[in-house]
Amino acid sequence: MKIRDVTMTIHHGMQVYRNEPVKRPVLIKVKTMPRDSINESEISMNLHTGTHFDSPRHMTEDGWQTESLPLEELLTSCRVLDLTHVADGITREDLLPFDIQPGEFILLKTRNSYETEFRPDFIYLRKDGAEYLAQRGIKGVGIDALGVERGQPGHETHLSLMKKDVLILEGLALRDVAGGPYFMIALPMKIRDAEGAPARVLLLDDLSVLN
Repeated sequence: MKIRDVTMTIHHGMQVYRNEPVKRPVLIKVKTMPRDSINESEISMNLHTGTHFDSPRHMTEDGWQTESLPLEELLTSCRVLDLTHVADGITREDLLPFDIQPGEFILLKTRNSYETEFRPDFIYLRKDGAEYLAQRGIKGVGIDALGVERGQPGHETHLSLMKKDVLILEGLALRDVAGGPYFMIALPMKIRDAEGAPARVLLLDDLSVLN
């Protein structure tokens, strides 16, 4: 069984949203060997750094938070859709050929996976694409961008998904993953009163784990 780690590596020079310096993670060595007899570090970073989940609290005042993410929905079959041909935003028309079914967890692979630096024109999910996925009754969507939307007024992509309880996973590293079915293990950090949660995400190509 092949295990594909599709998690972005956390480090100071990694991609961060809009290249904002304040969003760069900072790792500090607080104790080092041999002086302190142990090595110990602390990290400071935004909860929307790298591979992470958004919860409805990210975009609404009364939405539920990431500690309530349903784990039974995060150990699941999923499907990677190859959308590397899309040049701007993913639309309903782009998604129609994939015959998306209710209950699927969909991962969107785009040209973002081949970028090493943040690009303001990253590929995102347009409102009509988000509405289509929500109407299809999927349980979650992931994308290889640091945001599922790109500065739309009113956060229309996020809200189109959140209103239908579609889980949102951002910052996937899908460069070496072909389109098709996988089993996904996506475990968010358990943080109280948080609207975002960094996650470790693995894809397995052996679907027999579902049996």
